[in-house]
Amino acid sequence: MSGLPLANNVPQTIPKFILQRSLYEVRERHSNTYSWAVLALANIFVEMVYNILLGVISFAIFNYTLFGIRDPEDQGIVLLFLVCFYVFAGTFAQMVATPVPNPLVGGRVTTILFSMMILFAGVFQPPQALPSFWVFMYRVSPMTYILSGISVAGLSGNTIVCSQDELAVFNPPGGTTCGSYLASYIQGGALGTLLNPEATADCSYCPLKSADQVLARSDMYYDQRWRNWAIGFAFIVFNGAFVFGFYFVKVQPWGKWHERVSGMWRRTTR
Repeated sequence: MSGLPLANNVPQTIPKFILQRSLYEVRERHSNTYSWAVLALANIFVEMVYNILLGVISFAIFNYTLFGIRDPEDQGIVLLFLVCFYVFAGTFAQMVATPVPNPLVGGRVTTILFSMMILFAGVFQPPQALPSFWVFMYRVSPMTYILSGISVAGLSGNTIVCSQDELAVFNPPGGTTCGSYLASYIQGGALGTLLNPEATADCSYCPLKSADQVLARSDMYYDQRWRNWAIGFAFIVFNGAFVFGFYFVKVQPWGKWHERVSGMWRRTTR
């Protein structure tokens, strides 16, 4: 799920943004028809409308088929995270497209950044297993917070049902039941569940009770769901700020270096 908006929306957004930017640079900018800020703001808002709509549609399909009907707050925050996810994808595409000279470069930059965001999000590899140098990538990846929020809102509190292959099966000492044999272990705070405490043979023990135990392995906690949404929203603000900030620098007299770099790129790719 996490790859689809970035893999599909971003390559479609970047060429459109660059085309609009090129038209502005050769026509509207010199005729003073409208300012560069209007260009950036219009592109962000136009894409945002579609991204919000995609987030609502994805929620209707994704939430009820995978998570089912849950607490209204949990369903609401899943909706907010999915909308945040799509809006982030759109603003991320515009952030990448603003400085690059053409869609080809934008696609290559997007592939690198997107791969790093997914690889270090704590899903493929929990943060505890990352080399110490790369832990900072787990912290700065927006997917860390978006995927964490969706996961805990949709899965927290669910009971884990182990398959037969996942059960620990053993026999208690003669004359004791499974429950009496594991009584002290269970009372001491065992993480799992004994399925047949009255049995005297073939005790079946599931090592986990709740989905929260699995989520905690990737540092995903239910009480951090609103914090994670706020951080995801902050990444959207950062993307928009980068678009405006770069364009502001570009239109300054001391910001003409971008035009020289673009000219050099066009000459070397002919």
